[in-house]
Amino acid sequence: MSTIVHVTDATFEREVLRASDPVLVDFWAPWCGPCLAVGPTLEQVAADYAGRVRVAKLNVDESPHTAERYGIRSIPTIALFVKGEAVDGVMGAVPKASFHELLDRHLAATPGAV
Repeated sequence: MSTIVHVTDATFEREVLRASDPVLVDFWAPWCGPCLAVGPTLEQVAADYAGRVRVAKLNVDESPHTAERYGIRSIPTIALFVKGEAVDGVMGAVPKASFHELLDRHLAATPGAV
């Protein structure tokens, strides 16, 4: 069972911006090969950080307003949101270690992080 939540323009504020935990958001589209390639890696990351970080996916074709709001010009773009702010991210299908490095750096810098 997936630990990734699917968000839309309508649910982004509630699921990402108001989240108490950091949220790693995958801006993707189903026609994008690299987006599909990074999917299994994000499933693993979601399991590795369960209870500390949420992982969400936003289909840019179905929810273009949120993608536009955050200046998403290339996919996949994976952005880290902490307390409602986009604080970091990566572009492209990067290896799992890159996600771990990104998350570990921000979890260590976030007061009260588990």
